[in-house]
Amino acid sequence: MMMTLHSMTPAAPEIYLAFAICAVLLFEVFVGVTRPGATSTLTLAALVVGAALTVRYANVGQHVVLFDGMYVTDPLAFVLKLAGFLFVAVALLYSRMYLENRGILRGEYYVLTLTALLGIFVLISANSLLTVYIGVELLALSVYAMVAFDRESGVAAESAMKYFVLGAIASGTLLYGMSIVYGMTGTLDLELIATRLTTPGSLGVIMGLAFIVVAVAFKLGAVPFHMWLPDVYEGAPTSVTLFVGTAPKIGYFALMLRLLAHGLGGTAADWTLMLTPLAVLTLIVGNIVAIVQTNLKRMLAYSTISHVGFIVLGFVAGTPSGYTAALYYTLVYVLVALGAFGVILLAGRKGFEADKLDHYKGLYRRDPLLALVMMALMFSFAGVPPFVGFWAKLRIIQSLWETNHLGLVIVSVVMSVVGAFYYLRVVKLMYFDAPPESLPATLRPLGPRFVIGVNAAAVLALGVLPGPLLDLCSRLIH
Repeated sequence: MMMTLHSMTPAAPEIYLAFAICAVLLFEVFVGVTRPGATSTLTLAALVVGAALTVRYANVGQHVVLFDGMYVTDPLAFVLKLAGFLFVAVALLYSRMYLENRGILRGEYYVLTLTALLGIFVLISANSLLTVYIGVELLALSVYAMVAFDRESGVAAESAMKYFVLGAIASGTLLYGMSIVYGMTGTLDLELIATRLTTPGSLGVIMGLAFIVVAVAFKLGAVPFHMWLPDVYEGAPTSVTLFVGTAPKIGYFALMLRLLAHGLGGTAADWTLMLTPLAVLTLIVGNIVAIVQTNLKRMLAYSTISHVGFIVLGFVAGTPSGYTAALYYTLVYVLVALGAFGVILLAGRKGFEADKLDHYKGLYRRDPLLALVMMALMFSFAGVPPFVGFWAKLRIIQSLWETNHLGLVIVSVVMSVVGAFYYLRVVKLMYFDAPPESLPATLRPLGPRFVIGVNAAAVLALGVLPGPLLDLCSRLIH
């Protein structure tokens, strides 16, 4: 049946974003060369319009399948796409002054960001092995280029090369696992795979799942496939680190949910067994190695690894309650990480990256607002009530308790206590150590500082009133 323009409206976010990428690229070629900041403003406007179109045309509450079963839109996709628009807009707002000060405020950066967002959206609505792979590659290739964006930085180029080589291996691994699944089921459609692949324990299923789980673990940064993550976080420009550490996590959550929980749900007994040791290793290595870091970006990289461990534990539970907890944790983590990397961007200036822990000594005397924001975010990362990070951790632990994973509950609690040490160390440096005399003043642009204050307030407000977001996540999964 021929598709009409009206029947394609549920896919409005992706269609619009593809046109927006072309428009931003053309705008940069003809206008952006003479007015460097104009492309940034246009991109933010494009994201706002995209969010409005998503609300207008997304068929809220309906489950719609398009393009011969390759694309699905449902309430979960609607919320994740709106979150994607919001988080990317905030990331770009934090990044503009950083890019300007370092002479890399170029339109290509914004084109790559929008392309990566399109990849995230394709993953969110993937209903076929083909669209899953297209989404993964669209996101990955954009991020590779972003990591190497500062061409004068040898460290960034080295990080991008490591990421690209390891990413290519993971991509091949994913494709091989998918080919085994396709060979066993004779279909690319995830809904059909879910009905045909219901015999866990067979050799073919285990082989296919092993390759897929390895690829997913690499994309998330789970141990032992985490080698790229600290190098990329430290070596990439901080604005790129901010992006890599936030919005793509939404896409990779969707990848796990669509591919493992839905498409391969009949073999959950096998893949939860594979994810369990990965989650435990990820929690332990992430938290323990973070303690010895002196670079804040690298510390946050290992912190990210530990948080990925919690997200994976939600899938280890293997129940709707566990998936709800993983979704809640992902959204909370992205919100808090946005603020943390935003503080690093605003604490630095031209010629000074503000990426060492020592750079934050006595920050409250030099910039009380940034110190207060960073303290709130570190407390949330550590899981200290009443901040939202506490409820995120508690929800994961609850889902593990409900599924009788007592050993994993103990590991989670112990590793949360270990993690609290290096987060509270940052607070101690900001409030109890004397500031070095050589540090330059922090940046004080009004817009980003207002938004980062709102960011920290949201982390506190969602902790004081966790019910609405928890209920929303529960309704989206069930």
